[in-house]
Amino acid sequence: CHTSGMLTPNGKEYAQKIPREELTYLILKLLQAWKEPLFHFNQHIEHHQQLPDDSLSKAKQISNMVHELKTGVEKVTEKMQSMGIISNSLNGMASSEGTGLSISNEANMMSDSDFIHCFRRDSNKVQSYLKILKCRIMPENSC
Repeated sequence: CHTSGMLTPNGKEYAQKIPREELTYLILKLLQAWKEPLFHFNQHIEHHQQLPDDSLSKAKQISNMVHELKTGVEKVTEKMQSMGIISNSLNGMASSEGTGLSISNEANMMSDSDFIHCFRRDSNKVQSYLKILKCRIMPENSC
């Protein structure tokens, strides 16, 4: 996976030990890391005329969901900053330059099944990290 070089906590226990600001940054970094590969994946899928329209539609939906999720996390981050929950040090860090991750052709060269496996792995991480972050911000949700 092209994100294998990213240091991410293995397991919920380790992720819970990460400060809110670092966890938020990690979420944004993972989402940003998938922006370009998903774009290329969509282009690759569109060139396969034998695929049903459902598959093409699903690929575009996934890409759009990642974009919307990234935008949502950025908005929550801005709100957290304005409330003083986290510092403003995350500003600009969501860009590919700020993440320190150079997107190589590795993601573009993976087989479709490997690509989907890696995407599922990272999306599960993001989902877990978001749940942990939510529980820290709103402990009244009985997490």
